[in-house]
This record gives sequence, C-alpha cells and structure tokens, in this order.
Amino acid sequence: MDAAALVARCGGALDRRRLHELGATDHDLRRALRAGALNRPRRGWYSTWPEDDPRFRAMRVGGRLTGISAVAALGGWVLGRHPLHVAVATNASRLRTQWRRDLRRADALPDGVVVHWVAPAHDRGSSTAIVPLLDVLERVCRDESVEQAIAVLDWARHTGRLDRIGLVQLGERLGELRWLMGASTDNADSLPESLARTRLRAAGLDVQPQQGFRDTVERIDLVIEGTVALEVDGDEHHRETFESDRARDLDITAAGLHALRPSARQVYTRWPRVEQAVVRALHERGILVYLHNSGVAQVGRPATRAESPPPGLVSGPNPELWRRAEGIREAPAR
Repeated sequence: MDAAALVARCGGALDRRRLHELGATDHDLRRALRAGALNRPRRGWYSTWPEDDPRFRAMRVGGRLTGISAVAALGGWVLGRHPLHVAVATNASRLRTQWRRDLRRADALPDGVVVHWVAPAHDRGSSTAIVPLLDVLERVCRDESVEQAIAVLDWARHTGRLDRIGLVQLGERLGELRWLMGASTDNADSLPESLARTRLRAAGLDVQPQQGFRDTVERIDLVIEGTVALEVDGDEHHRETFESDRARDLDITAAGLHALRPSARQVYTRWPRVEQAVVRALHERGILVYLHNSGVAQVGRPATRAESPPPGLVSGPNPELWRRAEGIREAPAR
C-alpha cells in the first residue's frame, strides 16, 4: 500500500493507529519514511508535509496552527512576518520546539513560537494541523493590529470562507470587538487594497470600495470623497497588463475622477507618500481636508487595545473632516 498517498488523501497527517485501521502496515510506513515520502512530526504521527512547513512545525510543538499563522498557511492576506502561533490543549504535555522533536520546549531557548492554551481537545486519528476557521479569525482579531485583522476578515469574506452565518457566530465571540466586522467588506480584491481602504477611513476620509463608472461592469478599487479614484495594483501585477491599466486610467479621468495608481509595494512601505498624493489630489479638486491621523498610528494598534473603532471606521455618515469623530474613545495607552 502507498502509505504517503493514503496520508495525503486524509488531510496530510495520520497517526499510526488510524493508518493501521485503513490498511497500512508498519512495513509500508518504514518504506515511505526511507523514501522521504513521509515525515514524523511527533511520536506516532506521520505526515506528507515537509519539515519546514508551518503545519508540520505546529504538530512538532504539540498543537495546531492558529491566528495569523493559520491564515498564512491557508493562503490568506498577511502583512509582514510573524512568529508561529500554535494552539495547544490545556492538558497537553511534553511540548517540543518547532525545529526538533527530541528537544523539550521547556529546555530550549525561545524559538519564535507563541503558544495559545485552548480547550482540552487533541486531534485523534487525523489532522489538518489548523484549528477551525472561527477560532483562527477570533485569534487574529484579538491579537493583531486593526488593519491586519480587517484585512483577514476581508480575505475570509472575499473567498467565501466566512458566510453570513459565520459572521453572526464570529460577532457573538468578539463581543466589543465586533465592530471590526462592520469595517470589513466582501468585495476587496487584494491585501494592499484592503490596507489602503482601512488607512484612509481611519484618517477620516469617505472611501467607497468597488464603485462602478461610465455605466459599465467595471469597478474602481476605491473612490475617495467622490472625486479621487485609487486603483491599487496587487502583489502579482504583471507587465502584460500595463497597456490595459493605462487605458483604464484614461477612462477614469475621462469620467471626471482623479486617477491614482500606487503599487502594492508603495502601499506596504511608502504609505505616507501615497496618502500625501491623495490629499493633494483632493486639494486640487477643491476639497481641503484635515486628516485625523496618518492612517497608520491608529490602525497599527492591536485590536485588544481598542474597544471602539478608530476615527473614520465608525458606521454611518463620516464625521466632518476637520473635526475628530465624536463619541469615539481613544485606545488606552499600555
């Protein structure tokens, strides 16, 4: 029997007992290990993932991926690098480091793992090495910055992983942080677009995503104050789209809007420059704005430090641009 194919069909990891139940023998397992088709993250467990895979490393620690690490493993929208977040059962013992299964975590130097102790439950038989999606999203909303949390919610809604029922259930879990869901949308196309929308709204600007123009099915990524069209190139922007993008910018300008097209890298690393260009474009259209903040200072704070949304992320009409949003408490300093 092909033990590696069997493990792959069952999600990527099986324990020895389950493998025997499915018909694999110890000889099949030894042969797959010698061939490099299977690896052992922990005693009694077999996996098809390579040893540097985050799922494999989470199992080696003694748990499953959660939070932002799980989002990254699922192909979600993640900004920057993060430590490995691992959910471990409260009754778990003999935790290991993420790099060596023969070295106890208690005896090792810090290895870049954040352990979250959760309800006493272990995977039995098989494992995907990732906790359920609602657990992942709740962990992100409580641990990560506001802009990262909203981007992950945007991704989950855009890809259909989080439906209306899931939204209700997540809102019940989040309590005072449920406003994060209201700040997210299901029509964001990329991480840089999500970040730009959140930052501009946090600065107090009226930002409408995916707006149509010229009575066509085409959509503009972000329309700011009804006059500036911000088209954010994604991470995988290709040279083949150069001509069509320039034609699109001309169409947007002909429709009476001021077209701006920052790259994903500019959104990630040169945001003040992008924001400055937006403000200048608004000034040229006669809209004199006073931003509440840089759009990064507020949303860069962990969500757990703010029970209410930053200025500009409130539901309903936006406050006047030259005033601070009323009724919004500043996040307490810690």
